Amino acid sequence: MIHHVSVGSNDIARAKRFYDAVLPIVGLLPMKATDTGLDYGSGQFQFSVETPVDGKPASVGNGSHIAFAAEDRAMVDRFHAAALAHGGTSDGEPGLRPEYDANYYGAFVRDPDGNKIEAVTYAAR
Repeated sequence: MIHHVSVGSNDIARAKRFYDAVLPIVGLLPMKATDTGLDYGSGQFQFSVETPVDGKPASVGNGSHIAFAAEDRAMVDRFHAAALAHGGTSDGEPGLRPEYDANYYGAFVRDPDGNKIEAVTYAAR
């Protein structure tokens, strides 16, 4: 079981505007915000956005992304739309990804810092 996942940001205020709009759609609610980090959670799991502890600029992991479970396809669609409306960019429109599974429905976005996140469901609708 994963306890928490963190991504880096070079602008916490900008990241807050983005993630405050996007993460509640998949059930992650704001828990704590400081000048150097943001915490969102759902009980057993926590997602954090932080300025790097080493003081160097945040950078994006090549080939990495974080997928959030969605209840249904409409939730995936809302996640994608909210991300685009709040400074994110699409990295894969909502849709079926049969190369993963016949019912794999996901949407990929980049946050304002370039971190790749996804919402996914296996629900038939």
